[in-house]
Amino acid sequence: MNKNVIITILLALVAMTGNAQIKVEVSETVELMSILSRTAGFREYSMDMGGRYTKETEEWFSPFKNHPAIPYYQELRAKHGISYDAVMNMAINLEVTGQKVSMIGDMNSLEKRWQKVDVDTFLVRLNQFYADTRFHDFYSQHQSFYESVLSTYEQNVMQYFHQDWYPRFYGTEPTEKFGVIIGFTNGGGNYGPSRQLPGQPKEVFAICGYSVNETTGKAFESGMDHASTLIHEFNHSFVNPLYDANTDRLGSVGEKLLKRHYRGMSNQAYRNAATVVNESIVRAAVILYLQENGFTAGQVEAEMYDQIARDFLWMPELVTALRYYSKHRNRYKTLNDYYPEIAKCLETYLKAETKRIDKSL
Repeated sequence: MNKNVIITILLALVAMTGNAQIKVEVSETVELMSILSRTAGFREYSMDMGGRYTKETEEWFSPFKNHPAIPYYQELRAKHGISYDAVMNMAINLEVTGQKVSMIGDMNSLEKRWQKVDVDTFLVRLNQFYADTRFHDFYSQHQSFYESVLSTYEQNVMQYFHQDWYPRFYGTEPTEKFGVIIGFTNGGGNYGPSRQLPGQPKEVFAICGYSVNETTGKAFESGMDHASTLIHEFNHSFVNPLYDANTDRLGSVGEKLLKRHYRGMSNQAYRNAATVVNESIVRAAVILYLQENGFTAGQVEAEMYDQIARDFLWMPELVTALRYYSKHRNRYKTLNDYYPEIAKCLETYLKAETKRIDKSL
């Protein structure tokens, strides 16, 4: 057999194996934390987008809005900011064994907002809610529904997810284990929490919200439209570690971007320089991914305008910079090698924006 043919087959097998490692799942603890948050009135977990499932959730759990766990949990939100991604961070660090909810690993795996919480007390209240609401019965009764949705997601969405693109684009292999969880109570909310269990590789999860088409009553029909969420979250596992190695220059740029666009960033819960920079690069990388993996020009354009509408006004410049990197890999072996140019790109944007504003004053 021709040597080039053998290499091509091996590369194809590697790509297939990489994709096979990612399993789409439902998580009892993700549903538990989401439904607890919905019952407590957390607005980000109260999007009525799940059709019949949302109605059945409301019917089952609405009688427990005055459960003792609810005011305690609401107080955690008010005092410590336990909301949005902090909820999902706790969810992936929990397990259910013998119908008892307990922590996996230790406190070091929890997001910083949880560090101020008495987790033992929280677990007592959570287990009271779990038992009194007969949560496991609710979860068990919906297994066939969960499985049907997971199957649809596998068929319609995962075909657009090409895991082998990431090491090619970033020039490095992933050092983390990646998983996909459907958050059936999360509506339009998508989260990318991670955990580090003792003696195991770091795990990164894309928790993708579930919402149904109001006309058809079905979810994930247009797989290509939903794929961008998954593509986005997996980029984070490559991008986030690079910021720490480039804080000297990107830190100040990130602070300036955040200051200039604080309202837009804050409304999306992006309130520090690292998050703004990482989100910017991830979103630009998503557009490159779409361009290089068969998405239509209309879909790429829609993604660009969506990011601009989210106040990432520097997205066109950043996408242009990443495209230059992609076409000059003989000069830049990894994206980390190109980070000084990314800093220059964002600095140039800020200078141009300042000049434009100054002209009006």
